Amino acid sequence: MAAGSKFPSVEKAAGQDSDHDDLPHESIKDAVIRFAGNSQDGIQTIGGFLARLAGRSAREVMTYMTIPSTISGGPSIFQVHLGSGEVLSPGDEADFLVTFYQHSYDAHIESLREGGVCLYDSDNVEPNLDDKRFKLVGVPITSTSIEAIGGTAKDRGKNIFVLGLVTSIFNLNRTKLTEIIERQFKGKGEDVFRNAMLAFDSGYSYPLGKIFDKTFDLKHGESKDADRVTTDGNTALAYGLIAGGVRYGAGYPITPWSPIMETLRAELPKYGGNFSQAEDELAAVSIALGASYAGHLAVTGSAGPGLSLKMEALSYATMAELPLIVINVQRGGPSTGLPTSVEQSDLLQAIYGSHGDCPRVVLAPQDVEDCFYIAIEACRIARKYSVPVIVLSDQALSSRIEAFPEPDFETTVLPPELDQEPRDGSFKPYPLDGPTRHAPPGTRMTGGKYPVVTGLEHDEWGHPTANPQLHQQMTDRRRDKIVQLGEEIPTPEIFGGESGDVLLVGWGSTWGPIREATLKARDEGLKVSSIHFRHLHPMPNGIGEILERFEHVFVVEMNDQGLYGHGQFATLLRARYCDSRIQSITKSDGLTFKIREILAGIESGRKAVPAK
Repeated sequence: MAAGSKFPSVEKAAGQDSDHDDLPHESIKDAVIRFAGNSQDGIQTIGGFLARLAGRSAREVMTYMTIPSTISGGPSIFQVHLGSGEVLSPGDEADFLVTFYQHSYDAHIESLREGGVCLYDSDNVEPNLDDKRFKLVGVPITSTSIEAIGGTAKDRGKNIFVLGLVTSIFNLNRTKLTEIIERQFKGKGEDVFRNAMLAFDSGYSYPLGKIFDKTFDLKHGESKDADRVTTDGNTALAYGLIAGGVRYGAGYPITPWSPIMETLRAELPKYGGNFSQAEDELAAVSIALGASYAGHLAVTGSAGPGLSLKMEALSYATMAELPLIVINVQRGGPSTGLPTSVEQSDLLQAIYGSHGDCPRVVLAPQDVEDCFYIAIEACRIARKYSVPVIVLSDQALSSRIEAFPEPDFETTVLPPELDQEPRDGSFKPYPLDGPTRHAPPGTRMTGGKYPVVTGLEHDEWGHPTANPQLHQQMTDRRRDKIVQLGEEIPTPEIFGGESGDVLLVGWGSTWGPIREATLKARDEGLKVSSIHFRHLHPMPNGIGEILERFEHVFVVEMNDQGLYGHGQFATLLRARYCDSRIQSITKSDGLTFKIREILAGIESGRKAVPAK
C-alpha cells in the first residue's frame, strides 16, 4: 500500500459485473473500513468475514479491534484495511465509517479522513449535517433489517445487513462471502442461517442509487500464492506450538491469552497430547514443568498479571534447566489495568522478573504470520539449550486478522521427541564442559548412577551442593549458553539506507507501523531507515555497528518513558551500548501506533537532540 493513499482513487474500472450496473464503477487500490457500535452488535463477526474474504481474494488485509473489558459489554469497533498491495497497518484514518448509534458517531467521526464516507443508522443517529468534511449517508439499518428478518428478531441481524450493504458498495465477491456466512451459521441451525441470509440479501439489494452515485471496485492483488491462511495471532501461535513439537501444556484463563489455551485444549488430543486447565497460574506452570521433566516440550501461558504469578516456578525452570515455552499476550497494566487494550510493558518483567540471576530467552513476533514461526523458533531454542523461552505477543496481535502464504509444513514442522535411550556411565545432565542433557524418568543408566533434578544449586549430576566455586561455575554455564545463542542469532536487516539521519528501532507488533512510517518519511525525502528485533534477550550481535551509521536513533515501543525518559527496550539498548543517541518514542494509551504519531516523534526528537 502506498503510504498516505486516499480513498477513492480515480482509476475507472471497465467491464465489472455487478447487481448495480445502473451505477458507474470506480476502481480503488485499498480501503480502510471502520464499524463502530456496541460489542453485542456482532461487528467483530462482520469484520472477520471481510478479512477472510480478502484472504481468499488475493488481497492483503489487516484488522484492528477494540472491545470493552466489562462483562456487560459496551462501545466497540472493528477496523479492516483491505488492499491490493502490501498492507502494513490497520490504517491511521478510516475511508468508510459505519456508525450504529449516536455515541458511535460522536466518538468516531473524527477518525474519518476528510472526504471519507460516514454511513450511519438513521434510526438511531442524528449527524451534524453542517459538517461538510465528510459525505454523510443515512440508511435505516435497524428498521430495514427487522423488516427483512421479521419482528421477532429485533435488531439482531443488522450487522449482517450492513455486511450485505458493504459487499454491494465495494463490489465484493458475493458468492465467496455467502460461503463464509454459511460455514459460520449453518451449524447453529437452518433458521439461524436463513435469517442471516435474509439480512445479508436485504443489505445487498438495498437501492444504492438512493445514497450513492457510484460503486467501488476494490482491486485484487497480484499474489502468486495458491494457498493462503487468514487467521489471528492467537490461532497462529497455537498452531505454531503444535508444529514446533509441543504436545503438553497447562494454563489458567485470562484475557487475551485464553483463546490460545482453548485452541490447544481442542487440538492437542488429536496429536496424542493433552492440555490441562489448572486452578491457578502457579499450578499451571508447575504442571507444564512436570511434562518437561518427563521429557516432553511443554507450554504454559498468560497475560502480564499471570506471568508475575509464574515467576517463582520460572526460576526453578532456569535452575533445573528444563525446556519450557511461556506465552505472554501482553495487555495494558499495571494490575488488572486495561485487559482488552495493548501495551508492550512486560519486557523487563520477562527478562528480569524472577529472583536471583535467572537468564532465559525472550522472543517477540512481528506480525500474525510471524506468530506461527516465532512459536517454532521458541521450540527449537528451548530444546537445543534446555531453557525456558518466553514469547511476548500482545493484545493487538492476538485479535488482529491477516492473510499470509500457507506454511511449508514439510520443512517447518519439528516432530516431538522423547529420548529414553540408555545412558552410559559418562552421562551427566549438567556438564561443566558441554550442553545440558536431561534423561527423562525411566531412562536406564548403565553405570548405575541416576541424576537428580532440583531447584537447589547442584553439581554436574544434579545433586544439591553449597560449594561456592561450583555455584559460580554453574551460574557461568547457565549464563554462557544464552550468550552462545546471541552469537548465533542473525543481525536484523536494515530497511532503507544502510546509513542516514534517523534509524527507527522496534520490536513485536510495532513492525508494520514502523515500516510504513519509514516508507512515508523516505517518500518525503528524509533519510530514515529501520530495524526490527524478534530476539530480545539475548540480543543479536552487530547492533552497535548499525547504530553508529545514523545521527539519531529512536526506539518505538508501546510502554511508558519511565522515570528517566526511556522506554523499556531503549533502556536495554542504552545499557548495552552506552549510546546517548538512543532515544524513545513511546505511548501507553492502550492503542497501536499510528503512522503520524511515529513521524511526529521523529520530528520532535530531532529538534530535542540535535545531530552531532
